[in-house]
Amino acid sequence: MAIDAKQVAELREMTGAGMMDAKKALEEANGDLVQATENLRKRGAAKAAKKSDRVTSEGRVHSYVHATGKIGVLVEVQCETDFVARNEDFISFCNDIALHIAANDPTYMRREDFPQEVSDKEKELFIAELKESGKPEEIIDKIVEGKMDKFYSENCLLEQAFVKDDSKTMNQLVEEHILAIGENIQISRFCRFQIG
Repeated sequence: MAIDAKQVAELREMTGAGMMDAKKALEEANGDLVQATENLRKRGAAKAAKKSDRVTSEGRVHSYVHATGKIGVLVEVQCETDFVARNEDFISFCNDIALHIAANDPTYMRREDFPQEVSDKEKELFIAELKESGKPEEIIDKIVEGKMDKFYSENCLLEQAFVKDDSKTMNQLVEEHILAIGENIQISRFCRFQIG
């Protein structure tokens, strides 16, 4: 199937992928934009994983204060070079992260960061709730696993759905920017302040 420039441009607009990557993904998907997007995401995750070992010694501390002045966020986002740290796209990306943190109030960066006692307590509450509702013992573990995944996706920054586009997680957003910029990017830490 011949892929035309309009399809390539559309996929590039949707994903931020390079021209040749977009064309190759469309060819592999026989012109199907949805499948091509999925192919790019899979390939992007693999490329991002390769870059994740590279040292991030540059970056920026970005601040965001909501218009009401009642919510503020500081976030440290690291990259490999000071050139990228000063780049407008990187600064905009940092602002998106800070805006997301202000809106969604994550507790920790990733599920591994949760203290074990907090995770255990949540699990105990879910088990007790399910036993009380009369669910059969053999399915309780499966339901609890699903409830814990939902708990983490609501409370872990990298697992939350991006506030501006809920079709992707924050981790997928980071991976997209790693591909677009060509450097390893890490959200190192964040702090959210709220009046009241």
